Amino acid sequence: MKILITGSKGQLGLELTKKLTKNKKYELILTDREALNIVDIDNVNEIILSNKPDVVINCAAHTAVDLCETDIENAYKINAIGPRNLAIACEKVGAKFVQVSTDYVFDGNGSRPYREDDVTCPNSIYGTSKLMGENFTKEFCSKYFIVRTAWLYGEGNNFVRTMIKLSETNKELNVVNDQFGSPTSTVDLAKAIIDLIHTEYYGTYHGTCEGQCSWYDFAKKIFEINNIDIKVNPVTSEEFKRPAPRPAYSVLDNFMFKLVGLNSFRNWEDSLREYLKNETLEEVATIKGD
Repeated sequence: MKILITGSKGQLGLELTKKLTKNKKYELILTDREALNIVDIDNVNEIILSNKPDVVINCAAHTAVDLCETDIENAYKINAIGPRNLAIACEKVGAKFVQVSTDYVFDGNGSRPYREDDVTCPNSIYGTSKLMGENFTKEFCSKYFIVRTAWLYGEGNNFVRTMIKLSETNKELNVVNDQFGSPTSTVDLAKAIIDLIHTEYYGTYHGTCEGQCSWYDFAKKIFEINNIDIKVNPVTSEEFKRPAPRPAYSVLDNFMFKLVGLNSFRNWEDSLREYLKNETLEEVATIKGD
């Protein structure tokens, strides 16, 4: 199976690459923004039509949520036009297309986990541009998987590493306690996507680790697992204002993964423990020079 991954140097792209390279049945075409400009339809057609992949997984996105509020044109180009171009090219070669999306397509005013068929109502440029990318995917490609995820962490910059880094120079931290979601490991998400591309269960999916918490709860658990003694103060979103509005409640229900028998996501605390254990092992190996 020949698989092309865009945004291969990002958190999810790196984890997909790590998993897929372990099996010789996969031939990988790894691209970044220099190798493949998803905004350029001619470039997209050239790369996909010449390589004829069986699957394209789009991990490329403009994910700087606050910056999207002012960098509007680029947000729509990357998050909407990019997926459109990839979907069109995939249809030409009969490839399956995986578009990774976000919890930000919902307004966050709900009180129960969102299912895939719930009404979308984004309240930020980031969410609106990602939703447009979803719609283009459905419009131009017949073999599509849209996978919405949230609160993702893996190899690279993420909330977990930020909290640990801040704890090295601070005795206490303020963390928002009125936004709720499901911290999700790239390990779990990559596995789910790889399982999905071997099927013809096309459609929209929610893919997050099980359970829910606030950012405050998330931070407290990170410090607890790592035995870091630091005071964490719960604050409101009003006290920690950001340019782009965040969904207050964006817990996703992996309803479709459950229906097709592919819900392999672990509880978020279990996945976090494994991640932090591996992070510690990597640090030790670096110190030893392994």
